[in-house]
Amino acid sequence: MATLFEESTIAGMTMRNRLVRSATWEGMCDHDGRPTEKLINCYLDLANGGIGLIVTGYAFVSPEGRQLSGQMGLHREDFEADYKSLTSSVHEAGARIAAQLVHCGGQTDTANAGRRPLAPSAVDVDQFPETPGELTKREIDGITDAFGEAAQRARAWCFDAVQLHGAHGYLINQFLSPHTNRRTDEYGGSIEDRSRFLFELYRKVRYAVGDDYPVLIKLTASDNMEGGLSSEDALNVAKKLSDAGIDAIEVSAGTPASGEKNPARVKINKPGDEGYNLEEARRIKEAVICPVMVVGGFRSYEVAENAVRDYGLDYISMARPLIREPDLANRWHRGDRRPATCISCNGCFMPGLKEGGIYCVVEKNAQAKEAKD
Repeated sequence: MATLFEESTIAGMTMRNRLVRSATWEGMCDHDGRPTEKLINCYLDLANGGIGLIVTGYAFVSPEGRQLSGQMGLHREDFEADYKSLTSSVHEAGARIAAQLVHCGGQTDTANAGRRPLAPSAVDVDQFPETPGELTKREIDGITDAFGEAAQRARAWCFDAVQLHGAHGYLINQFLSPHTNRRTDEYGGSIEDRSRFLFELYRKVRYAVGDDYPVLIKLTASDNMEGGLSSEDALNVAKKLSDAGIDAIEVSAGTPASGEKNPARVKINKPGDEGYNLEEARRIKEAVICPVMVVGGFRSYEVAENAVRDYGLDYISMARPLIREPDLANRWHRGDRRPATCISCNGCFMPGLKEGGIYCVVEKNAQAKEAKD
């Protein structure tokens, strides 16, 4: 029977436990996407805190796919030394690290993309800041090439794996979802055609890194909105990804337009509020042969352990709790099984925009008050 604190392996990548730091934007890179010493120290804190696998914040594969200031980029060869410093620091602390690759598509704006955003279709929807341009076949090919090139850099720069961001309303999800994909060519219509972009991209990434290197995906199990990607279509995609050789699927759900069922929900105050993607993750786990990770409001050791022991999930992913407590894994491993102190307020993201890096504002305010008293 699997437990949280046991060694495990994904496609040759061995991790010291089944706890994963799920990707979140940190806002700690230079404007061009180059990682800073601040970001390296952030990941070093996570690695020293006992987490098994760190998935980086979403790294854009080409400049027009950038969404926010301080976002990571894996589009330039001259970032090599900076990224090798980052990966070596994590490895020296005993953790593994995967680079999450993204193109934000219509979920960015002209100011950050440097041009009119691009998406599967030129549609006005709530999750798009402005009306994007519809991607041409040539532009689609250029983006899938960019994913392959970014993955090749990640492997060369000693990342242990790459993860494709196929969730939360970004470009892969935009193609999968009928809400944002209204195309009438070979990339739109049925789920087989709406997933064509993803599988073309995956094949290029796999070719770039080889069969012996872990390629993961963060996949939306449902858009949680009327007219969006359904759980049935997402399950279909998950099965095909598993058959195609994907090495692990991290299950999430929702988009910024999904209301209360968005990816980062607030007011997680009791165990019953936690693990809000567990049922969808179990459905996918029962249908695939690859390992399955699940993210979504985990705060309690018992809920996380139950997801592995009773639900049969392979890995538990968390993001916001580790912003406040990067050493949460070590605390639980030592036997202090109190829940994470994160209160799910989402206040941690504002400093990333205003101060050049996310942090827990509740913790910082408490420390300031204590120092004042």
